[in-house]
Amino acid sequence: MFGYRSNMPKVRLTTDRLVVRLVHERDAWRMADYYAENRAFLQPWEPLRDDSHCYPSGWQARLGLITEMHRQGSAYYFVVMDPQETCVRGVANFSNVLRGAFHACYLGYSLGEQWQGQGMMFEALQAAIRYMQRQQRMHRIMANYMPHNQRSGNLLTRLGFEREGYAKAYLLINGRWQDHVLTALTSTDWTPQRGG
Repeated sequence: MFGYRSNMPKVRLTTDRLVVRLVHERDAWRMADYYAENRAFLQPWEPLRDDSHCYPSGWQARLGLITEMHRQGSAYYFVVMDPQETCVRGVANFSNVLRGAFHACYLGYSLGEQWQGQGMMFEALQAAIRYMQRQQRMHRIMANYMPHNQRSGNLLTRLGFEREGYAKAYLLINGRWQDHVLTALTSTDWTPQRGG
């Protein structure tokens, strides 16, 4: 259509084994499949999810809200996919994006059970973090994990996140308030943007 320009960011990152891109409204079936296939595996690590997380109809409404957050620049929800983009292997969400004097956000992620232990989330997060630091100019990316989730703690350490604290009863995970280790990755070469 003539004169139409979308302010919707189009982000598609490729790594050796993956495509890491912003989730689209047309991904409702893929997202439902990912959460249905991994429901039991992810349950101990996530908030309680209602059944709509496993159905495309639930994701259609959810993806409409996520698309609006992408437009506003308040969140960036990535899917981690195979090179042909046929199935979701994991997700990486950068939420609560704040700019001004903070330039920070929170990172959350999950990886499907069959893809565990292959370095895929490390590979995906390297690309997504690079995008958030360079294109979205994030100075600080915060990520928190439960102390007994050592696999997540090791991943964050490998990515350069540093432990900053410990929060008791921090998040309601699987119906229980859980303590979390607080970590952050700061960009050492961040400089204010020149011009307007």
